Amino acid sequence: MSREAGVGRFVFASSSSVYGISDAPEVREDHPLKPITDYNRYKGMCEEVLFRHQSPAFTTVAVRPGTVCGRSPRQRLDLTVNILTTHAVERGRITVFGGEQRRPNIHMDDMVDLYLMLLEAPAEKIAGQAFNAGYENLSIREVAGAVREVVQSEMPGRAPIAIETAPSNDPRSYHVNSEKLARTLGFAPRRGVRDGARAVATALREGALPGALQDERYYNVKMLKALQVR
Repeated sequence: MSREAGVGRFVFASSSSVYGISDAPEVREDHPLKPITDYNRYKGMCEEVLFRHQSPAFTTVAVRPGTVCGRSPRQRLDLTVNILTTHAVERGRITVFGGEQRRPNIHMDDMVDLYLMLLEAPAEKIAGQAFNAGYENLSIREVAGAVREVVQSEMPGRAPIAIETAPSNDPRSYHVNSEKLARTLGFAPRRGVRDGARAVATALREGALPGALQDERYYNVKMLKALQVR
């Protein structure tokens, strides 16, 4: 439909979760896709469908971002850095599910910068390509430690913030390599996990995210259930 409507470039927001579980030291774009959920599976299938329509008149490219963190107009608090920051600020403690799973991360502002770059990049550099965009490959436990440091620094009154551990039913773990993106387009992130945590903590402190732990609008699954999407 996009091609027939005259769209010249289609940038697909895929996900680095298409890799599922991998003990490879560096997961690059040619790594086998091993989805373990419907979300992972359909992201990968959409890439295949999109690339079948690649042509000189219709440039297609897929981005496999890590977990996004930081502030956004439609704020999400169900993503690793953001929810751990919310727990630290609102509850004074952080609950880590599992802890050893490694995940790549990317700041919201860097994600936006990348999308803008892909809209303007020469077609011959990106056509029919998939690009990883995951930085600061950290374990969930390491993310929790970074979040605690940020919140205790920004809000000394919340210290000491405890980190609690609970079992996890989400075993996804992988170390994403994003060198292809840097090599092809010269893209490099300018922010990190601590910047994302700081932005969310500041918003919470200033009252910009009311009902952070209860309001459905911050949580995709809760919102879809409230809308009775089937």
